[in-house]
Order: sequence, then structure tokens, then C-alpha cells
Amino acid sequence: MAVITPKPVSGFPELLPEQQLVFNRCLGIIRSNFELFGFTPIETPSVERKDILSSKGGEEKEIFALSRLFVEANESPDTDVALHFDLTVPLARYVAQHKDKLTFPFRRYQIQKVWRGERPQKGRYREFYQCDIDVIGRNSLGLINDAEMPAVIYRIFREMQIGAFVIRINNRRLLQGFYGDLGIAEDKVAGVLRVVDKIEKIGPDKVQLDLVNRLSVAEAAAKAIVDFANTHAPTDELLTQLRNAPSMRNATFAQGVSELSEVVAGVRSLGVPDDFFKVDLTIARGLGYYTGTVYETRLIAHPELGSICSGGRYDDLASYFTTDKLPGVGISIGFSRLMFTLIENGVLPVSAATPAKVLVTVLDPSQTQHYLRIAAELRDRAIPTEIYLEKGRLGDQLKYASRKGFRLAVIAGESEFANHQVKLKDLASGTESVCGRDALIDEVSSRLKS
Repeated sequence: MAVITPKPVSGFPELLPEQQLVFNRCLGIIRSNFELFGFTPIETPSVERKDILSSKGGEEKEIFALSRLFVEANESPDTDVALHFDLTVPLARYVAQHKDKLTFPFRRYQIQKVWRGERPQKGRYREFYQCDIDVIGRNSLGLINDAEMPAVIYRIFREMQIGAFVIRINNRRLLQGFYGDLGIAEDKVAGVLRVVDKIEKIGPDKVQLDLVNRLSVAEAAAKAIVDFANTHAPTDELLTQLRNAPSMRNATFAQGVSELSEVVAGVRSLGVPDDFFKVDLTIARGLGYYTGTVYETRLIAHPELGSICSGGRYDDLASYFTTDKLPGVGISIGFSRLMFTLIENGVLPVSAATPAKVLVTVLDPSQTQHYLRIAAELRDRAIPTEIYLEKGRLGDQLKYASRKGFRLAVIAGESEFANHQVKLKDLASGTESVCGRDALIDEVSSRLKS
């Protein structure tokens, strides 16, 4: 049989073991912090019905539909399901479906892969992990929940040690009110928001041209929109400017300013330092379902990544599936894109290619039961341990240990067993020491803590 040359599928990344361990460690940090704030895990199927996925205006050309590879002559390969492209639409369906069984406010987190049929390029993948949290209320949901989202993200990224970052916060009502005060028709506001959302990608001049040429916004209004988005000042100063702005005569603008001020106060009360968040009027979030607070997070040292974490407030995400009003707020970490860049650039260093800290070597196969007991005792103390079960000289076993990144190697032969001793080799320094067999577990625990 001909050998098939192994080739990766473009846009579907995979990691080496030492990279995967870093990936998993950071995923654990996210999970533990989500749970620290009381978010409950759920998991929805990888597939949803096509009508569900397209209900909230998803880009249908990016949705991977499923078909069967082989069918009977009178059957169609097409199915009515497709892979989910985000976790927000499945959440809306889930909450609408189970609303009578859930306790509200419903605090959920979800860590799953999603799939998008976009053109693969650096930092853009067809398969990737998203890590989402949302709080869903029934009929109403307090603004303090909006403040909690940045607090969760701050704790996660600080613990991951990914470098300096800033969580940028704005309010869609504020923007909508400003546009309305300029005379922008209500049916044009969504389009204006989508264009303004691209300001960092295409620049203010192109945004202004697009507003005039594509949306027929008056030149003076287009300039005012761009100038407003480019208003930058420290958070308290900017909030003062907004409270004193002429647009405060617009009720929607005034509500947005009030909500933004309340969220900022809550973020501070939750312990997020001012260096890690700011009010930024360029943040618009182009998706139509956002109605109030919006967030985007940037990594200072890697601006090319764009937003690594984004989200916002929505008044009624599940309106396509239920007549009940279910307002919510959520935020999502684009985990795969973030991690691959940080690993590639050495921000998150990789080292060991094994989760085990100790390798039990085998010098005398006739003593295998002793080696197995040593490994079992170490594992009973929650010390990750591997035993070298293949035939091999001690030198080859130690090379294996060094290459995979074990911290310690346990070595025992006939003389050590006769004297109820073992040797411990520090694989980083190359030093060896002898300890009593009964003291092995405590000695290993002590060494791993140092």
C-alpha cells in the first residue's frame, strides 16, 4: 500500500507536546478564574442547525456545513447542521431552550473549539478555542455585572503573565446618541457603528470616506464622528468631557455616559488598577446585538494581534428563540490565536515535553516490581511520575529524561536495593545524591518545591 505523505490542513493548527503543556496550563488558569467568580461550566454540541447559526446575522460564507461522504444513489449528502462559528449563538439557543430549568441570573462559562471558513493567514485559523463567560438575567440585569467582566479578565491575564495589556471600555448607547444628535437616521446607525469599528484597521481618513461614500453621511457629520472616536484622555478626564458635552441633551447619549461612569466605578471597586483599563471611544463592536457596554483588550507588546478579548452588553440575545426578555453581558477570549503568538514569540516560554517531574529508571528488569512500587508511591503523593518501561542502558534512559525535561531521575540497582537506598539525579545540574528508600518520597517532594 502506498504511504500517504502527512500534511497539515491549512488553518487547523497543532502543537508539539512542550507547547501543548503551556497551552493547557493557561487554559487551566482561565477555567479556575472563571469558577473563582462563580461561573458554571456548560458545553453545547459542536454542531447546531443551520437556521440557528444564521439567526443572528452570522457570516454564512464562513460557516462549515456538514455533509456525508458516502450516500445512496437516491440520497443527498447535505444535512441540516453545521459547525458552530462562535459560542454566543449556541448560548442563546441553550438558554431559550432550558430557561425554565435554569436559575437566573445564569452565570455560565464555556471553553470549546469553534470553526470558521475564513482564509487562513498568520494569526487567523479555521479551528480555534474560545473561552466565554456570560451573565444572563430574566427581564433585567444590573450594570455591576458589566463591571465584573474586566475584573475576571484582569485576574486571568495577570496570572498568565502575558505582559502589559489594557482593557478598553465604551458604551454603544453613548455612540448611538452622539450619532442621533448629529442627525444620523436611526436606520443608518448600525452601519455607522460597523464602519467606525474598523477605525484602527483602516484608519480615520478611510473611515470618514466610507461614511460619506458608502453610507451617504454628510461630510461635516462624518468628520465629527471620526473626531469624536479619536478623542483620547485619561479615564476621569474623558468622562468629565462626556458629561459636559453638548450631546448630553440627547437622552440616549446621556444614558450611555451614565452607564459608562457606573461601570468604570465598579471596575475600580473590583480591584482593577487604572493602568489596565481605560475608556476608549474608538471601541464600537460591529456586531448588531450589542446594546450597551462594549470591551476590547489589547496586548501592549503585540498590537498586531488586535483584540485578544472582547464582548459587551446585549438587551435580548435570545429574541430569535423566545419571547421572554433575557438580557445579558459577556466577554470572550480568542484563546488559540493569543496562545500561538505568545508561544511563538517566547512570551510564554516552553520547556518540558512531559507533565511528569520524576523518571524512575530501570537498571535491573528482575526488580521491576520494586520500580513499579516506587512510582506508585510517588504518584500517591501527587508527584507526576513516569517509569521507563522499555529496555535500555542507563545512559540512554537519562538522555531520554533530559530531552523530555524531567526534573529528577530515580536510580536503583542491586547494591542500592540491598542497602535500602536509591540515588536521586538532578537532571538540570547533573548532581547525584543517595537517600534512604524510606525517605525517598519526602526528599523528592522537598527537591521539587525548591
